[in-house]
Amino acid sequence: MTVKVLLADDQALLRATFRILIDSCPDMEVVGEASNGAEALELARTHHPDVVLMDIRMPGTDGLSGTAAICSDSELVTTRVLILTTFETEEYVAQALRAGASGFLGKDVTADALLAGIRTVASGEALLSPGATRTLITRFLTSPGPGTHLVPAERLADLTGREREVMALAAEGKSNMEIAELLVVSPLTVRTHIHRAMTKLNARDRAQLVVIAYQTGLVQAGGDNGALPRHRSCNTPDGIPR
Repeated sequence: MTVKVLLADDQALLRATFRILIDSCPDMEVVGEASNGAEALELARTHHPDVVLMDIRMPGTDGLSGTAAICSDSELVTTRVLILTTFETEEYVAQALRAGASGFLGKDVTADALLAGIRTVASGEALLSPGATRTLITRFLTSPGPGTHLVPAERLADLTGREREVMALAAEGKSNMEIAELLVVSPLTVRTHIHRAMTKLNARDRAQLVVIAYQTGLVQAGGDNGALPRHRSCNTPDGIPR
C-alpha cells in the first residue's frame, strides 16, 4: 500500500525538498502541501493522508494547533501527525504529544531516518527522536497542560492484567521485541496486546497509549532525579504474570 503524506511547512523550498525525497519512494506519495496548520487541516479533510509531516513554527495557525485539530477530527481518525521541526525543546515535545502527535523528529534528521519515521508512524507506532527521552516524558505527561483532561484510572478496568503489563512496558519506552523478551512471549503476541489495549481505550496509536498510561497513573515517574519510570505490577500473588 502507498503511504499518503501531507506536508505542512511555511518554507516552500523545504516542502519541495521533502516532496522530491518522499515521491522518490515507490511506497509513498505526497498528496498536498500546506503553509500553516489551518491549511493542513483543510487539506487533510480533502485528501485523508496517512501521515501529516507537520512543522511547529508557522504563521497564523501553528503546527501544534493544527495537530490538535487534525487529531480531534472524527473524520481523520486514521491520519497520523509526525512533527518535524528545528525547535526540539522539551515543552514543544510535550505539547505535541498532548495534541495527539504520533512522532517527533528534529529537522537535522537524515533522509533515511525521515523516511523510516514516516513508515513507522503510518504503521501506528510511536516515534520519538533521541531528544525526547523517557525522563522528558515522565516530567511532562504526568502533569496536564492548560485545557488538558487527565484520563480517569477507571478506564483501565477493561484491560486484562497482561494488557496493562504490556501497556506499561511500552510507556517506559520498550520496543515490542524488548517486551517480548521480558515476558517470554512472541513479538506478535505483544503487538496483539498493544492493539487490544488501544481499541479498548480508544487510543488512535501507540503514542496516545503512552499518554494514557502516564495520565491514569499506570506508569509513574521515578522522581526528579532522572530515574526511569516505574509501573504498577500486574503480577499475581505468586509472582507469575498472567
